Amino acid sequence: MTDGKAGSAGKSGKTTRTRDSMPGTLAEQATGHEFPRDDRPTSLRLRKLSQRDVDQMVQSHAQFESGRTGGARASFAGCDLRYLDLKGVDLGGADFTGASLSHADLRHAKLGSANLFACDLRHADLRHATLSRADMRGACLRGANLTDAVLQEADLRDGVLLKPDERGNLVASGFETTSTDAATATALRADLSNAKMSNAFVVQTDLTDANLRNVRLNRADLSHANLTGSNLEGADLTEANLTGAILHGAVLYNVIFSNTQLADADLAGAAFSNMDRDAPQFRDARLPKVLDALGMEMRTMLIAHDAWIRSSGRQGQRAVLTRRDASGQSLSGINLSAAGMEFVVLTGCDLSRMELLMSDMAFADLRKSDLSQADMRGVTLRRANLTGANLTGARLGPINIIGSNVQRWTAHLEHARLAGANFRGADLSFAAMMHTDLTGADLRDANLRGADLQDAILTDADLRGADTRDTDFRGAQDVAL
Repeated sequence: MTDGKAGSAGKSGKTTRTRDSMPGTLAEQATGHEFPRDDRPTSLRLRKLSQRDVDQMVQSHAQFESGRTGGARASFAGCDLRYLDLKGVDLGGADFTGASLSHADLRHAKLGSANLFACDLRHADLRHATLSRADMRGACLRGANLTDAVLQEADLRDGVLLKPDERGNLVASGFETTSTDAATATALRADLSNAKMSNAFVVQTDLTDANLRNVRLNRADLSHANLTGSNLEGADLTEANLTGAILHGAVLYNVIFSNTQLADADLAGAAFSNMDRDAPQFRDARLPKVLDALGMEMRTMLIAHDAWIRSSGRQGQRAVLTRRDASGQSLSGINLSAAGMEFVVLTGCDLSRMELLMSDMAFADLRKSDLSQADMRGVTLRRANLTGANLTGARLGPINIIGSNVQRWTAHLEHARLAGANFRGADLSFAAMMHTDLTGADLRDANLRGADLQDAILTDADLRGADTRDTDFRGAQDVAL
């Protein structure tokens, strides 16, 4: 590992070091990292920079950005920055064309509008980094950590860097592929809204809770990617490959699915604005099975469940509506307490006065459903979608479980989508509501005593008359009490 200054070997065969340099073998022993030899022609090799070189260029870039004399826009084009510390640097607009930032620490770095064309970012730590409008065409992000990174309007399309070799012929320079490669990367909660990702390679990438609104993913390979809870509203998935992808709780409003490959894609809990189940692209996808609320199967299930409840589990059988779709139907007044209802689709249903005590409704799609006066004490609604639902007077407080010791079982709504929901007069006492989206929700006169609303979004939520004693609002956005 050197800074471009070659060490020399004397007659004794011992390697001497220049300042800020270290022989590759010693560096590998000291750091545990292996630095592969660069056998490419000299004209295509990367120029190794030391940490001191980078720090000086960052300082000069800051002078340039502030208009002070002596500054210069940072250019790391064709440089080797592997494993270096760029944590928190402000290098907006800097040039990293064809550079290697593999394993570099770029946490909280500001790289807006930077040129990262054909850049090697394998296993780079980009947590909380800002990359809005960055040119990342042909970049390799394989194994990188993009958790909470902002990539709004970033360009992640195809790109190949051509350089002349020693004979003057133009040859590809960069890492292995011309397509942006984000395979096996981690991008939890990353903001990729309006990004261009056509032909991108995003295989097995973790995009949980990512913002992918209006992203162009034409012909992108998202096979086996984890898109749980992601927002793909308005995304273009024309000819994209989502084979085996997980889309639990994903928002798929107004998505373009033209010739999209969805074989074995798990769409349970995903929210669509309009979907034709009979369309060819959904033929091999994993979709909830349609259930007739008035049919024999449902009636038999309810009779067995009632016997199961009355006998404390000694007779009958627990109702399981997992991955069933009963949209637009009425289940008003039915007792489905403790039922298994994960990924159930009950959009636009009349569920008023239902008994749903301790039911597991994780990832349930309950958009615009009527749950007024429902008894939902101890219910599990993690990552459920209740956008626009009516929960007036509903009971979502704790329930006491009587056994050897009395145990209080609280309702769980973590990461639930509750935008525009009506909770007027509802009991949400002690409910776990971390990371919920309550944008525009009506919480007038609701009981929120002891509820956990850490990191919740409360933009335009109406809290007039709500009981907020001991409510935990740490990290919550736009709380207006």
